[in-house]
Amino acid sequence: MAFGGGHGLAASLNALRRVTDKLTAVVTVADDGGSSGRIRSELGALPPGDLRMALAALAADDEWGRVWAQVYQHRFGGGGTLDGHAVGNLVLTALTEITGDPVAALDLAGRLVGGTGRVLPLACSALEIVADVVGLDAADPGRAVEVRGQVAVATTPGRVVAVRIEPPEPAACAEAIQAVHDADWAVLGPGSWFTSVIPHLLVPDMAKALAGSSARVCVALNLSPQPGETDGFSPETHLEVLAAHAPDLDVAVVLADVSAVGATEEGLRETALGLGARLVIADVAARDGTGHDGTGRHDPARLAAAYDEIFSSDDGGEKAWR
Repeated sequence: MAFGGGHGLAASLNALRRVTDKLTAVVTVADDGGSSGRIRSELGALPPGDLRMALAALAADDEWGRVWAQVYQHRFGGGGTLDGHAVGNLVLTALTEITGDPVAALDLAGRLVGGTGRVLPLACSALEIVADVVGLDAADPGRAVEVRGQVAVATTPGRVVAVRIEPPEPAACAEAIQAVHDADWAVLGPGSWFTSVIPHLLVPDMAKALAGSSARVCVALNLSPQPGETDGFSPETHLEVLAAHAPDLDVAVVLADVSAVGATEEGLRETALGLGARLVIADVAARDGTGHDGTGRHDPARLAAAYDEIFSSDDGGEKAWR
């Protein structure tokens, strides 16, 4: 199974679907920007954008699946009330209103695209990201300022030092908890570290499930720091803040791209070992351009090969697929 949100989770799912069809995506529900933010504000609904992207990433690789994935991702223009809304966001919101259950809505939407695996929300009610950020007060740069909301945290010009969620103890999606207990592997990252990866570990029920599950955890590091959210972070820093927010998390493997490690390899290996993990360095970066935010992006085939090797070698030669 894979945890995350947005483009990072989509990249992971595009790779993992090449390795297995027994796949569950657990998606953050804290987005408050764009179409998702408008739907959340106007209807009190779950922000559907990251869920929609996960569904599209898992769509069947045939004409039907590709067409419906394109429909889900299509955004209206025109400057009117529909401007900027993604069709899939409206479909998911409508299905949730009709069924009264976001999980049922996601299952129906997944059937429509012929999805490989299942997409589930982290929680069945929307969450808010709250961060402590330094560097925003010119008179006192070291003072921590509270920044609220996923978009504000992701784009802050300051340095995020801690993050939390509100409400602080939301009920995790029951199906997502069960998926953790059924899983062989749980993949965290790549993605926006403070707003897409760490929030999963701040939901007490989910953190407890991961700590009590037999699933092994693989942390997939980003190719580079994310502008705004993790500017200046080394690969080791990503692991250190992950451990600070989830001290009870046992990590089996840390996966890093060869170009992202460089001279820090030994320090990263020691930091990973401090989490109980072995470090795997692989060539997983794409050669043909950058991601949506101007940073590097993962190559699905290379990332899939790395996951396949990790799952095989860490299971005594028997591949573990859930």
